[in-house]
Amino acid sequence: MNIKDMTVAEIQKYLRERNFVLTDEETAAFREDVRAGVRRIYQQLCRQQVLLARELIRLEVMQLYEKDARGKGMTVIAGVDEAGRGPLAGPVVAAAVILPPDAVIYGVDDSKKLTPAKRDNLFQEIKEHAVSWAVGISTVEEIDTLNILRASLLAMQKALQQLKQRPDYVLVDAVRIPGITMPQLPIIKGDGKSISIAAASIMAKVTRDRMMNRFDQQYPGYGFISNKGYGTPDHLEAIRKLGQCPLHRKTFTRNIQPQEICGTLW
Repeated sequence: MNIKDMTVAEIQKYLRERNFVLTDEETAAFREDVRAGVRRIYQQLCRQQVLLARELIRLEVMQLYEKDARGKGMTVIAGVDEAGRGPLAGPVVAAAVILPPDAVIYGVDDSKKLTPAKRDNLFQEIKEHAVSWAVGISTVEEIDTLNILRASLLAMQKALQQLKQRPDYVLVDAVRIPGITMPQLPIIKGDGKSISIAAASIMAKVTRDRMMNRFDQQYPGYGFISNKGYGTPDHLEAIRKLGQCPLHRKTFTRNIQPQEICGTLW
């Protein structure tokens, strides 16, 4: 690449295609170019490189649990997390993700820290990078029968069973999964500490959100496309007006009284 022969627009396009990653020679050429437009691009490039360096350090820290496991002889490591324990309606969804040792996926983090658009983009990237990934779903009926904790653990079991490759080590967010034979390590707030668990949290969250978007069409009026089943004021008001639909967890909603929903007796 000869920067001097390129227009500013061509340079911007080139940088986007390279994700602002350049060789030392290319960086030096930017630094020496005297054009005002290129100088502004160079300043942007410097900022991007600082942010990239910080992100690589963050991702390196998020792989410490995986590296420790590999140092102990584990080779196939799965991260597990769930989404949907708190809502009044809808299933709970768990995901299990096996990433290769050299996986670098910029932006992977606890799904709760990410915007919906960022989660959607990372969902696709994780699919492309993962050795294997799978989801497990516990239905509303299973939640009401078992209780939400046991249903969440069941969803995690299902996710692990659906993996194409059997893991020899499991990293899981906060809880210990019963009924699995491979060793596991529960990590408190693991979705922000382990890249594998963070990836699982994104896959579970996006999968469940997309399910709730479809349920919004099946059960209109409850606002599932926006509240995803959580007990927002509008959702509670809809229950008061429409009653419960088959998607509502009876063990979560059976004690809701009109005065608790709208604040006044009617």
